[in-house]
Amino acid sequence: MTRKYFLLFAFLVTFISLHAQKAYKIINEKSVSQIEKTLSADDMQGRKIFTPGIEKAADFIASQFKETGLQYWDGLNSYRQEFSMLRPKSVDISGEINGEPIPSQNIISIGTETSLTINEKSGYEQVSLDSTGNLFRTLSGLIKSEKPTIVWIPADMENSFKRLGFLANRPLMEGTVPVFIVLHEKPEHFSFTVKRELEKQSLTNIIGMIPGKTKKNEYVVFSAHYDHLGIGKPDATGDSIYNGANDDASGTTAVIMLAKYFKALNNNDRTLIFVTFTGEESGGYGSRYFSMHIPPKDVVAMFNIEMIGTASKWGENSAYITGYEKSDFGKILQNNLKGSKFHFEPDPYPQQQLFYRSDNATLAALGVPAHTISTSKMDNELNYHKQSDNFETLDMKNMTEIIKSIALSSRSIIDGRDTPTRIEPRDL
Repeated sequence: MTRKYFLLFAFLVTFISLHAQKAYKIINEKSVSQIEKTLSADDMQGRKIFTPGIEKAADFIASQFKETGLQYWDGLNSYRQEFSMLRPKSVDISGEINGEPIPSQNIISIGTETSLTINEKSGYEQVSLDSTGNLFRTLSGLIKSEKPTIVWIPADMENSFKRLGFLANRPLMEGTVPVFIVLHEKPEHFSFTVKRELEKQSLTNIIGMIPGKTKKNEYVVFSAHYDHLGIGKPDATGDSIYNGANDDASGTTAVIMLAKYFKALNNNDRTLIFVTFTGEESGGYGSRYFSMHIPPKDVVAMFNIEMIGTASKWGENSAYITGYEKSDFGKILQNNLKGSKFHFEPDPYPQQQLFYRSDNATLAALGVPAHTISTSKMDNELNYHKQSDNFETLDMKNMTEIIKSIALSSRSIIDGRDTPTRIEPRDL
């Protein structure tokens, strides 16, 4: 290498290094705290879907994307990706089993048809459950399976059945296939009729992007959900607002800060997509809709960020990756962190099946190396889904370091040097 080219190379290395250091300072505790505190404030009213609180949160996130200078995604004319949900206003059910009437309260009907009659000849998949396993998790999988299904639940599980009544009132995406849950052993003959009155309501993902320099059609997604549980009955302290500071204002804060960081660097070879999902707490609706409108083959990796506001079971400067063994995504991230004090670990709670319980699930099921990064101690997270999940309970210094480490660990995927192996597709 001639002296001329050596000096030019040295200049470029120094320039890039200084530029990276400058951008890295963007992810600082003060800025992280300001965004986190805004998202988890009382005036966001717990960010429940179909409330003014979640609209206020959406507007705030969009304003941050605009301030950062992100581009709109895929033909949208704003940062809002809106879609419709159908919510039951009234449901009337009647039925017969082996020629005898069955009480309507023993049938739960889930679907978006306004009028429907079925019987044993309708071609529905029939599943008989028992008391083993997690009933709600099993049913969630069946509801998402896109197969018309009848679930038979025996009489000795009546108490569990009664707790499922809320499923009939949940909002659903248009075209959701029908599922019947019936408190009865599987019979030889049956007939059920359902009539519904539905109302249409809108939900919104917030999306921004930074086009890639050389690999524009290869996408790296950074995501989190910004909805939470809203307002409920006051707890022992009189607090009625589920602020969701950790779940998942922390992940949403991370997405915003990462967008600012990578926009300042402005050297990504692959296209970066920053998306905050709605409706995770109600059924993962936002991520499911997003997954329907992006080609999964073009998504190289998904960094889904869920509850990073508290220290992990290993203490500071650590986090875990769900589905670590399903691709080499985690190994790539860890390799990029060599020499740092931070370390990623495999999910320590495999019995919780977290890999398919967050917003990474839909794209992962389509083969995308889509993983969730978290620190939540799922066996002992004291404020999980409680009104006490407030800003004051978070470790902002550690959370800032986690966001920095996600930025650092993603670098070889973003610049195109590494491409994580695909995940084996499966039905949710």
